[in-house]
Amino acid sequence: MNTAITRHDLERRRSALGDLQRYLADQELAFSSLRAKVQPFVDRYTDTLGFLYLELDSLESQLHSATSTLAEALRRNGINARSPKAPQATDLPRLPLLPAGAPLPPEPPGGLVELAPPPLKTLYRRAAMRLHPDLAPNERERKQREQQMMTINQAYAVGDRELIAEMLLATGEDPVKVTGGNADAVRSWLGRSEQAVQGRLRVVQAHLVMLTTHPVHELWEAITRAETKGLDPLAVMANRLRTQIAERRQELYIGQRLQPESDLAEAFVHRRVDRMGSAATAH
Repeated sequence: MNTAITRHDLERRRSALGDLQRYLADQELAFSSLRAKVQPFVDRYTDTLGFLYLELDSLESQLHSATSTLAEALRRNGINARSPKAPQATDLPRLPLLPAGAPLPPEPPGGLVELAPPPLKTLYRRAAMRLHPDLAPNERERKQREQQMMTINQAYAVGDRELIAEMLLATGEDPVKVTGGNADAVRSWLGRSEQAVQGRLRVVQAHLVMLTTHPVHELWEAITRAETKGLDPLAVMANRLRTQIAERRQELYIGQRLQPESDLAEAFVHRRVDRMGSAATAH
């Protein structure tokens, strides 16, 4: 192949690939930098509120169990009491992670190699050396080689260079020694590398959008603005959680002690159902 025709194009594409890789690196850095800014807030949020959410979730679970037991007892007494929906555990904030990228495909060794294509006779001799029947390890392989040599002899007789090159490459011959250059291999490598970098860029940009629009990012911005004004939103949130915990403790204390015969039992279950929503009516 006459690689001189494509050298300029290959160099231009290699330069464009470098620019694309640098842009990708900038986007990855933008994601990492933004995540590094928000993560300390996530850690502080979890340290301040995480244990309170866990306690509240535990109380909600116990309260659901007590209420469901009471509702079932009411139904056995002929009262159509619905069961509340099970509470959902609180999801503490987590930031999206950028998945690791795959390495680029290996570049053809030696970069762009430009050699004159070998003469047809040279290709024929190389093919004969690689496919000679006397080199066959067994009789079956020998017969295959004899058929291949017949094909090669016929191709040589009519000057079918492409067929001989194709068969020679199939034996594992170095493509450079067959085509006289590796411009096609370099072009193929550039194309696969461009696709890999562009694919990775789409992943990174999607995660960057995901991070900038993430509820935790918005919460971080809102709390940061409030804190610059001297406010302490996290403390306010912690106090609200403590209030809810105290309320649930009192509610659990009552729910575990109510008897289904009590007039308060049905009202207790109804209040819980109204707050949590109802599951399908049992039995």
